[in-house]
Amino acid sequence: MKLFRMLGRNIRDSFKSVFRNFSLSLASISCITITLIVVALSMVLSANVNNFADNVEKDLTIVVFIERGASDEIIEKLGDSIDLLNYVESKTFKDRMDITKEMIEEDRTFEMILSKYTRENTPVRDEYLIKVTDIEKIGEVADNIRKLDNVYGVEYGETIIDSLITIFDVLRKASYISVIALVLVTAFLISNTIKITIFSRKREIEIMRLVGASNLNIKIPFIFEGLFLGIIGTIIPIILTTYGYVAIYQHFNGQVFSPFLKLISPTPFVYQTSLLLLVIGMLVGMFGSYRAVKKHLKI
Repeated sequence: MKLFRMLGRNIRDSFKSVFRNFSLSLASISCITITLIVVALSMVLSANVNNFADNVEKDLTIVVFIERGASDEIIEKLGDSIDLLNYVESKTFKDRMDITKEMIEEDRTFEMILSKYTRENTPVRDEYLIKVTDIEKIGEVADNIRKLDNVYGVEYGETIIDSLITIFDVLRKASYISVIALVLVTAFLISNTIKITIFSRKREIEIMRLVGASNLNIKIPFIFEGLFLGIIGTIIPIILTTYGYVAIYQHFNGQVFSPFLKLISPTPFVYQTSLLLLVIGMLVGMFGSYRAVKKHLKI
């Protein structure tokens, strides 16, 4: 019970201290707010870049052209052989006449060319559309399919796909690095700002030591104070993230320039991002206070 009373008193005193030294606290809160706005922006951009990459990768398909004259039994056996290959997620069979119909519907100029052909002599081939479980293995899957019997050809846009995989990999790594770097910079800036706040209260700390307060008893109120500063500093970034992202999503109708570049749905994305910002603000505020007290005041 004594521990809980002591903890409750420290929390109460820390909360009061934030407002008692409001001019100094405001500097720390402003630093937290500004840096977390930048972190939030980076997180939103990073998450949506990854979402763009994932959506494009999901649409990447291997097209398997089947030899003409293959019977239904042969086509079915070929499908079974494809299912046995590693990294194959799903396959879809497309009949040559269905493909012809789709081509005519998409562009009526094909009607003049293809309407004279019958099922037996049409130049269009039956196809299997293959999805893979790992986009980086798409080339390996395509090579294995080429080795199967009754396969006329395999297409998946090798050059473009390889370039996309490289670009997406670079974008993902860059986005992760930028977020981590911003969080570290935020921790450094806030730590230095809180250091100034604590240094201005050096006399208060000296008095606490003179009356016999232990190092831990001195540190705890400042750590809780850093926690409160972090929480207060996240309010504006969370509001901007929540309402700002929803407004952007609605303005662009959930996509940027193309249906392939879809934005992440606001729910639950804005709540997850807001929670993460709150956690970052709390941890960084506590870390900043702890670092300032421990290293700079030599307690």
